Amino acid sequence: MQNIKTVFYLFSIAFAMLLFNCESSKERETISAESAWGNQLSSDSNGFFSPGTTGEGYNEIIENPWTETNEEAVSTFSIDADGGSYSNVRRFLDSDELPPIDAIRTEELINYFQYNYPEPIDGHPIALDGEIATCPWDESHKLLRIGLKGKHIDRNELAPANFVFLIDVSGSMNSENKLPLLKEAFMMFANHMRADDRVAIVTYSGRVEVLLESTPGNFTNRIKNAISQLNANGSTNGGQAIHTAYKIASTNFIPGGNNRIILGTDGDFNVGVSSQDELIELIEEKRDSKVFLSVLGVGTGNYQDGKMEQLANNGNGTYEYIDGIDQARKVFVEEIGKFYAVAKDVKIQVEFNSRNVRKYRLIGYENRLLENEEFEDDTKDAGEIGVDQAVTALYELEMESITALFQPSITVDFRYKQPESENSQLLQLEVFDDLNSFSNASENTRFAAAVAAYGLKLRDSEYRGDASWDDILNWANNAQNFDPNNYRFEFLDLIEKAKELK
Repeated sequence: MQNIKTVFYLFSIAFAMLLFNCESSKERETISAESAWGNQLSSDSNGFFSPGTTGEGYNEIIENPWTETNEEAVSTFSIDADGGSYSNVRRFLDSDELPPIDAIRTEELINYFQYNYPEPIDGHPIALDGEIATCPWDESHKLLRIGLKGKHIDRNELAPANFVFLIDVSGSMNSENKLPLLKEAFMMFANHMRADDRVAIVTYSGRVEVLLESTPGNFTNRIKNAISQLNANGSTNGGQAIHTAYKIASTNFIPGGNNRIILGTDGDFNVGVSSQDELIELIEEKRDSKVFLSVLGVGTGNYQDGKMEQLANNGNGTYEYIDGIDQARKVFVEEIGKFYAVAKDVKIQVEFNSRNVRKYRLIGYENRLLENEEFEDDTKDAGEIGVDQAVTALYELEMESITALFQPSITVDFRYKQPESENSQLLQLEVFDDLNSFSNASENTRFAAAVAAYGLKLRDSEYRGDASWDDILNWANNAQNFDPNNYRFEFLDLIEKAKELK
């Protein structure tokens, strides 16, 4: 009898262990799958989100919903001229991985590209453009495109520049796709500086060091020699470094010039002021100095996209991700005008005619939304636009069945400030529904729509409609006539990669 009890006891233990192993295996499979997709997020007290096991940080995006025009006919937001999300998404796709959902900011995908918008007239630094056409992923809807273009200024006619390179040399930057890549990028930039430009270099790790005092731009060898000395080690005291960079920029301030800090980092601040909220508060304090802050992100593994995008948003600058030397060339050579603002605090307020538009939805710009009353508030910060830079926004529209064709469907107001002014100026654009089909729309609209559809589908957005990857590829392929530097052509390859991975 005792032997039977012993056998039964051992059998019970074995059976319990088997069940435990099965459940543990399922949990491991679930965690592994969620981590691979990068969608299992943990949040800190500042509302900052990190993919479960990657160590990278992204701010949560909750897509804009549909709004009934009869309930709220006005929509207000700040422009976003960043391109960081596009090259970061490309980094994942080039590694045969799908990007985390919150790495995909659709407006930044759209604004990675240039568009063939008209030049400004009547003395304004920005030009306006708008169009309504059939929405390609839902033909019962329409698509509104709003375009802005910063004026063209020849390179030798740009205002003198006072740059401070603020470079992260902490231990986390010690890999080929971080500090060495930044060194190449800044070397490239040094080659294009002029005699009336100035540059200082501030580095930070466990301590802050002024590696190069403010130096005339034609002292190229001296500037490059300082850049070549950059080495990574130590912790990351970014807050103190930001104070130092702003102090140097203010000391060498050029009235009427381009005064700008260019921060290069993976965003992994871990000493002193380090949380997203603390860093934003610090940048907001410095904004009144009239020194702009642009942010360049690099690297993988511990990359903190959310912090850097918000630093640029609140520092009157743009945010770019450098995933290779070709992207560095795009930022520092081909589109150097982005570092020269022609207008700041650019806001857009769209009023929809309820006789024509039943519902509307802004595509992207989720972290750029403003209250309607903030449109006329000149103390409210908004985005900047640089020399030659194009900015595009899209709304999806559900129209009324019978519309007033001879009334504008949309009235768009724009407010902007001159780079050194604190008073805004107003521009206005009326957009009529000319019953354009998508195929007859301008190339600007067709290409922007293709990129938007790509972003929506990559996000698995509930608003993605019925577009297939082949549809998106076809739309983009048929909008290639205006393609400075072949970035639209490269986009076709990314669509194919996304199709394979999805």
